[in-house]
Amino acid sequence: MKKHTLILVDDHPLVISGIKAMLADSTEFEIIGDANDGEQALALVQTMVPDLLVLDIRMPKLTGIEVVQKLKDQGSSIKTLLLSMHDSEGYVLNSIRAGADGYLLKGATKEEIIKAFRIIVKGGKFFTGEVSSSIISNFIDQKPLQSKNDFNLTKRELQILNLVLQGMSNQEIADELEISKRTAEVHRFNLMKKMDVKNPVELANKAREYQLT
Repeated sequence: MKKHTLILVDDHPLVISGIKAMLADSTEFEIIGDANDGEQALALVQTMVPDLLVLDIRMPKLTGIEVVQKLKDQGSSIKTLLLSMHDSEGYVLNSIRAGADGYLLKGATKEEIIKAFRIIVKGGKFFTGEVSSSIISNFIDQKPLQSKNDFNLTKRELQILNLVLQGMSNQEIADELEISKRTAEVHRFNLMKKMDVKNPVELANKAREYQLT
């Protein structure tokens, strides 16, 4: 029986070595390559077209979601599975929106990982059991999925967001952007209103959830 081919992409060598060890005696799957960042992943799939590309969601240069999106934009038919430490609704929604065929937590059992591989290479979708059914329902029903664009943030507000997340005060932001303190305050107020948050902690959490940084 011909084995299904995989490429692994993760900036943590232990993850790659762990999956390699898991599949060492597999009669179903064969790892034909690995990479440790998104750009390497894109280069690798051009020369070694796998049946399944397994990607860490957070990587240097290009995230797993960005790699999936680029492949879809190129019309690639390569199946993709994203691995993550987080069961955040925002990550899952963005993965689905990008066109990923699956989303699996890194703490999954060997059985669940193999099951995900099998389902995806056969043309199905696999999302970890930790993902709430409401998220999958949104996907199946084609209901609008929220993305960072839905906040309608301006270029200036995105600048303010990044500076706020660095812990800068309104005065420090004003100095950095060469604007008045009052203008910085207004931008910050509008930013938090658009994102429906009440304090910097909520702002940071939502920014991470929707990958605004």
